[in-house]
Amino acid sequence: MNVAIQGMKGSFHHLVANEFFGNGIELTECMTFAEMPELLRNNTVDAVIMAIENTDTGTILSNYVLIDKYDLNIQGEIYLPMQHNLIALKGQEISDIEEVWSHPIAIKNCELFFEDYPHIKIVEEKDTAFVAKQIKEMDIKGVAAIASTNAAEIYNLDIIQESIQADKYNMTRFFILTKNRDFSIDVNLHNKSSLKFITNHQLGSLADILNICSKHSLSLSKIQSMPLEKEPWNYAFFMDHDFDDYLAYCNALLEIEQKVSVLKILGEYTKGKQVLLNEIS
Repeated sequence: MNVAIQGMKGSFHHLVANEFFGNGIELTECMTFAEMPELLRNNTVDAVIMAIENTDTGTILSNYVLIDKYDLNIQGEIYLPMQHNLIALKGQEISDIEEVWSHPIAIKNCELFFEDYPHIKIVEEKDTAFVAKQIKEMDIKGVAAIASTNAAEIYNLDIIQESIQADKYNMTRFFILTKNRDFSIDVNLHNKSSLKFITNHQLGSLADILNICSKHSLSLSKIQSMPLEKEPWNYAFFMDHDFDDYLAYCNALLEIEQKVSVLKILGEYTKGKQVLLNEIS
């Protein structure tokens, strides 16, 4: 099993890959999400791990665009706590740190912590684990990374301060994506779906969709609008549902199909559990 992750070993995407597939996987490290779909398309990798939303910074709309554009299949999901640590070369203390490098979202999650350290310069980088690796390999003193505990262990760095994120309950939702939809899996295991649809230009059309979902006991867990290219002020909707009855879900789809101009199943899968920090392998 070859799995593409955004970032390097020790990144949060690496943790999710291990949690979903186990430790015996081969990793393909990517610095951007945009390069991942082509790896699936040409069969270089078997699966892709992609962050889709964070409880603090919200939805990553550009990743929904990639999933839709390349017809990627959502095989599963994982909710991972974002425990951000300040890590640096061994022997360094926070008084020694002049700069902190990390991913923009990690920086955003930890802004409150750095209000007490106005002398520290914050620098945005592409990946949390990549920064940790740079600090170690180049023996950079005076610079710290915001990264996972796993990154500190892999690159033999000290944790100067644990859990510096402002929201101690901060979590990120990750999708596990594959090239094709697997129809061989027992549908009784599926209790969640992700859909894309575009409503007809009629009054109350979105309300009609929501009423159909309620009628068939589909529990709406997310709805996200996105502007349509070359169609100003028109939108596509991405919607997630939990359900207990697969047949009722299918009947809902048949009714929804009659009310929209486009309906696309992005994935049917088992609802992801919220992984606790002490459960992460």
